[in-house]
Amino acid sequence: MIKAIFSDLSEKIHSVSEKPILTTLIVLVLLAFVVIGLSLPYYLSDFKNFYGQVLAEAHGMLFDIAVIGILIFWLTKNGERRQRVRMFKDEIDDFRLWESEEAAFRTTGNVKRLNRHGIYEINLVNCYLARTNLNYVNLVKSNLNYANLAHAHLIECKMAEARLNQTNMSCANLNQADLSGAYASGADFSDAFMIKVVFRDAYLIKANLKNAYLMEADLRGADLSGANFDSANLYKADLRGAKGLSIEQFADVKSLYLARFDEGFEARINARYPGLLDGSLEEVTKHEALIA
Repeated sequence: MIKAIFSDLSEKIHSVSEKPILTTLIVLVLLAFVVIGLSLPYYLSDFKNFYGQVLAEAHGMLFDIAVIGILIFWLTKNGERRQRVRMFKDEIDDFRLWESEEAAFRTTGNVKRLNRHGIYEINLVNCYLARTNLNYVNLVKSNLNYANLAHAHLIECKMAEARLNQTNMSCANLNQADLSGAYASGADFSDAFMIKVVFRDAYLIKANLKNAYLMEADLRGADLSGANFDSANLYKADLRGAKGLSIEQFADVKSLYLARFDEGFEARINARYPGLLDGSLEEVTKHEALIA
């Protein structure tokens, strides 16, 4: 009988402790009874003086809340944020080199969470991100060397000054992405959609741009030494000031219609490949439909 009573009492105590608001209210009521009970003689004998002391303590409490409370709250929140950021980065490390659909989507989720916490410079070396959705993600100055982003969606992704050396971006959608100043030596952009992509001042040394759609791409000032443009579509692309270009790189391009080069280089292309910079009305209509 006694055992059953103690068991019921223990269960009730545990049920109360699982409800923090109820627990706080009970403690507050109990303490109020104790404090008011002990203070009752002062209320009756010297209320005016006692009331002044209570107000003085109240001002001290407000100061504690304003200074110490806010400081502790800020430190706690900042600590929690750092802990979450560390956890997201650790998860990326856990899935590094793991080539699976689960690894790709878990890593993508962690990248987006880091972005929400204001973290954009992320270490994604050797990460498997094929067929993932990274549209509008900010990866400025991130390290994606040797990462696999084949068939990934990177529309309007910010990758300025990112490291993309030997990165696989074949068949990816990079329309309107910003890769200005990116280091993409040896990167594979074959069959990728890169309409209106910004490669300004980027390093595309020996990059594979075979059969890539580079319509209206901004390649001004880019280093294109040894880049492969076979079957690439460079309609309205801007290559003024590009470094390392050779005439032979454009021997097998799909289109250079309305592409812009430095004046001397354009004259050399016309002399070597007559008609390569020209286009028909049908071709223009087709290109504009793709851009739209």
